[in-house]
Formats: sequence, structure tokens, C-alpha cells
Amino acid sequence: MDDFLATFPDSDVLTLWDDTGGRFGPRTYETWLAKSPLRKHKALTVPILPAVWRRVRLPRTYEWLLVSSHLFAHHVRLVDQPSIPKLVYAHTPARYIWEPETDSRGRGLLARAASAGLRPLDRHRAREPLSIAANSEFTRQRIIRTWHRDAEVIYPPVDTDMIVAGGDWTAALSPAEGERLERLPRDYLLGASRFVPYKRLDLVIEAGEATDTPVVLAGGGSGEPRLRELAQASTVPVHFVHRPSDVMLLALYQRARAYIFPAIEDFGIMPVEAMATGTPVIVQFRGGASESVRMLSGGVALEELSARAWREALAEVSTIDRTQLASRTLRLSRARFQDEVRAWVSRNTPIEEVL
Repeated sequence: MDDFLATFPDSDVLTLWDDTGGRFGPRTYETWLAKSPLRKHKALTVPILPAVWRRVRLPRTYEWLLVSSHLFAHHVRLVDQPSIPKLVYAHTPARYIWEPETDSRGRGLLARAASAGLRPLDRHRAREPLSIAANSEFTRQRIIRTWHRDAEVIYPPVDTDMIVAGGDWTAALSPAEGERLERLPRDYLLGASRFVPYKRLDLVIEAGEATDTPVVLAGGGSGEPRLRELAQASTVPVHFVHRPSDVMLLALYQRARAYIFPAIEDFGIMPVEAMATGTPVIVQFRGGASESVRMLSGGVALEELSARAWREALAEVSTIDRTQLASRTLRLSRARFQDEVRAWVSRNTPIEEVL
């Protein structure tokens, strides 16, 4: 949302509820859910969100809407302007409805029953936008498959300018963080994300064992006890860095021999961050993360996850020129995103006023 506001700084903002502490400014409007008891039970609101988005009242009139949607925001309709044109930037069609095998929220009996009714409604509402943009080719293909619409690919913004300009991030660490970093191995494979099962950080340990390389896991979450069990049984040292600061994470990226990102994501911001520090990445072939790796020649996208594949991938990424890699990531900067969004909007509707 911040980058959309930076692109169109005079715009108003509509959100289900604003939990940012007013970050989006005084012209931020919430739906009625924000003042209801359901605000404290957000998971319970999912079945009614399509209806909530159809009954929005605002005090002003607009020429068109720019919608950032990862669930049902693309259903939005203003009661007083029901035919207002809208453009949708889609992070993904709701996975738990369309592809429950990739989202555990969609696997229960009630969720499957609800999905049967929501799919045709979701597809019907996806016909309304003048244009749809997707955050990756991976997401674009899901949009074609589920909504039966095509989309333009505009990759998300990443702070590559800031990361590249930061140089040696170890110099920016606090004394305590610097000491923590120095206690880690000088050569390691890095896995960093939330410690939850679908992030597959167990595969980072597997890669370390296959290549006889120490592993560092950075993050936190409910899956940590299981990861610590795997670490204790591992044939290589596995070190944990609990919830690192942004600067510590950048220093960890920069020191690593490679950053391994096993999750299948719609895009994947963290692999681009790692490449911006000059560190090559290893990802799965399936998913949006492989697109940035191929675009930037920044690592390897694995089609199989065998010991031999891990060894070959690590040997390949070791030949990448880190200095050149970091500079290539500027192609995915925030300024680039804003330019592409502005051009996409201008091709589809006059730029006068945007919500």
C-alpha cells in the first residue's frame, strides 16, 4: 500500500480496518467491520467479506479505483458509484478457495463447502476490472486458470536501492549483534523466514547435510521446536538467530555462501533482498521466486530436491560474481515499481483522482 500511495500521493485509502496506527494518513476510510466485535476475530469475517466489499459508502466521488487484492478486495463496489471503473493489482486469487492443496485454511469440510459457492462468485466479480496486474507470472497463470482473465505482470517493489547502497551491512550492526554474528560459522547456508511448516526450512538443513556445510536459520514462529529437533539430529552444525533485526538479516544474507528459499511463493521478496546484498540464492523451480532468480541470473531454481541437486546447485552459485549480482537487483526497485504502476494505470484510464 505504501508504494501505491507514493505513486499517487493525493489518493484516499479504503481498507477493511486500519491496524497501522494511522500510517496511511487522515484520508483513510474503514468498513463497518472496523467498529464491530468481528475486528478482534478476523478469521471469522472471511465468509462475509465479499458482501462487505459490495456495500461501501464514502463521502467523496471518484473517477476510478486502484485495488490491491489478495483475498476479496477486488469485489469492491461503492454504493453511490456502483459502476465506477477499477483496476486490480492481484497478489493472488484466494488460494484457500481455488487451490486448497497449497493453503491449509481451505482443507476442512466447512472451507471446502464454502469454496464451492465462492468460486463462481469470485470469478464473476473478477470480470469487473478494466485491467488486472499480477505480482508474478506464477500468479498470472493462476489468474488465467481460476478467474479466466489475463493479467499484466508487475513485480512487487523491493528496497534494492537501499540494500545495495548500504555496502557492508556488518558495519551497521549494534555491538551485541556484531558479537552474535562473529559467533556464527564463517561459511554457512542461510534459511530465513517465519518458522512455519510451509516455509520448508527443514530443506535448508537437508541442503547443509548434502553439501557438508553449516546452516544458519533466522526467524521465529510455531515451527521452531520441530526445527530444533531436526537441528539436534543433523550431521552439520545448525545455528538459530531468533527474530533478527532488519540490519542483522541483511548482514546474515551478506555473509552466507548462499540463501536457500524452499517455499513456493507467489513472488518472494526475501530472495531479491539476498541477491541485493550480493548473495546468490537457491529456490524451487515452481513458484514466483524462480522468476527473479532467472531474471537476475542470481542463482539456481531446482526441479528436484536430491543430495546431488543440492551439491550441483551450490557449486554453480559459487561461480556468481557477487558485485555484479547486487547491481542487477536494481531492476526490481521501488522506483521501478512505481513507474510501472503509473504506466499501467495511464494506459487504462485517465489519471485524475484515485482511491
